[in-house]
Amino acid sequence: MTPSNHTPLRAVALVCTLSPSPTPSSSQLLAEQTMAALAEHGVTGKTIRIADHNVKPGVKTDMGDGDVWPEIRATILGCDILILSTPIWLGHPSSVAQRVLERLNAELGESDDEGRMLTYGKAAAVCVVGNEDGAHKVSADLFQGLNDIGFSLAPNAVTYWVGEAMHGTDYQELDKTPDKTAATTNTLAANTAHLARQLKTTPYPAS
Repeated sequence: MTPSNHTPLRAVALVCTLSPSPTPSSSQLLAEQTMAALAEHGVTGKTIRIADHNVKPGVKTDMGDGDVWPEIRATILGCDILILSTPIWLGHPSSVAQRVLERLNAELGESDDEGRMLTYGKAAAVCVVGNEDGAHKVSADLFQGLNDIGFSLAPNAVTYWVGEAMHGTDYQELDKTPDKTAATTNTLAANTAHLARQLKTTPYPAS
């Protein structure tokens, strides 16, 4: 790595499968592979499966009464990179992914001393898995939401796998990771880590 690439970075991957642990999850697998690829670029962090936590519906930073989102939000704000990993359901991101975006919507009302959203300076990327076509549509939905709430997106900030239409195989059931998906994951990691380092050393101007 070049000297500029020694800047340490933190990432968190929010896994938006509908199934809580310990149910196996293709979205979890692709998120973990993405975190492993980021580790090759000096990025440390963890994955959080949203279905394992009481994330209440709403558009506030804290919905009270046992809401776990404030803890997850603190993790996000303490990181340089946010990964959203979702399955495709009926051609859309999962309802859990939508809930995450709705909770992140509260960041539109938060800012630092220079008027910038607290998410400014953070990079985001997306993982998508499913058994029908639709990865581009799902990533477009998530990209728009993430950009609206202040995250920056590197080129090729999505990795995905979709099986044949009407087919019952899950990503986690494959004998090996397809070369194209692995290559796309590596590109996501390299570009997102690069962007996050640039944002960390050169912040956006005051709003």
